[in-house]
Amino acid sequence: MRAIWKGAIAFGLVNVPVKVYSATEDHDVSLHQVHGTDGGRIRYQRRCEICGEVVEYKDIAKAYDDGEQTVILTDEDLASLPVEKSREIDVVEFVPSEQVDPILFDRTYYLEPDSTSTKSYVLLRRTLEDTDRTAIVTFSLRQKSRLGALRVRGNVLTLQTLLWEDEVRDASFPSLDEKVRISAKELEMSSALVDSFSGDFDSSEFTDEYQEQLKTLIDAKLEQGDSLDTEATFGGESEEDEGGKVLDLMEALRRSVEKNRGAKGGSGTSNAKDAKDSKDSKDDGGKKTPAKSRTATSKSTAKTRKGA
Repeated sequence: MRAIWKGAIAFGLVNVPVKVYSATEDHDVSLHQVHGTDGGRIRYQRRCEICGEVVEYKDIAKAYDDGEQTVILTDEDLASLPVEKSREIDVVEFVPSEQVDPILFDRTYYLEPDSTSTKSYVLLRRTLEDTDRTAIVTFSLRQKSRLGALRVRGNVLTLQTLLWEDEVRDASFPSLDEKVRISAKELEMSSALVDSFSGDFDSSEFTDEYQEQLKTLIDAKLEQGDSLDTEATFGGESEEDEGGKVLDLMEALRRSVEKNRGAKGGSGTSNAKDAKDSKDSKDDGGKKTPAKSRTATSKSTAKTRKGA
């Protein structure tokens, strides 16, 4: 990786020199625009609307238009701004990590110590870990003032840029103002459905199916000389579930729970059933009986009902 920025984290009298690296990258297959009939590459020219000449990128400046007048801003103009010259990541405050709304998160960067001694870097990282705090910072990067969050990932400090408050749109939907009655049974079945899908998140278990299929398509076209049978490559379309029927909410929840249990080999348990068994099997002291006993009781009850 190549560092995109150098500076220092500053809080109080402590100064932590760091290098900044992009922590993420795009994995999408790169595609070009071409002429469909002969495959010729389509390229766009930066042409001046006044003189008609094609302009080199190095000769392009930025401008602000207020509708009546245009102000041209050169690279020298932008570089002269005081905030752009700053090379410090200033810590404003340390806040409880749960107070930072995830919707504000933008880009993520890794911070590497840029000093012969890493003590101040490790000290800051350990402090954030031990206090479960996030450092809210301000800094300047690529001609923009930015708000950020210093967090810990493994043994590395990360800098996540945050959106400004006015960059997050308000969610105002009249349909959500309508009063909806949710029954206890619906909540119970919904909880059972959540339980049947429960697990520990591991991002490595997920893949970008579209990009994988796109790569397969490209490989197939290369092998078959630009001749491809899409169905033979990807298989036929999956059959539509339920034939487009509109299901009752409770029925949809019930079917979803049963379907997911079947996919897991019947290993899932029903929250609704466990809740009833738990209630029936409490002793006078309010303690629950062991799970094994509750299971045995449930089976015994089922046999009794069947015999009845």
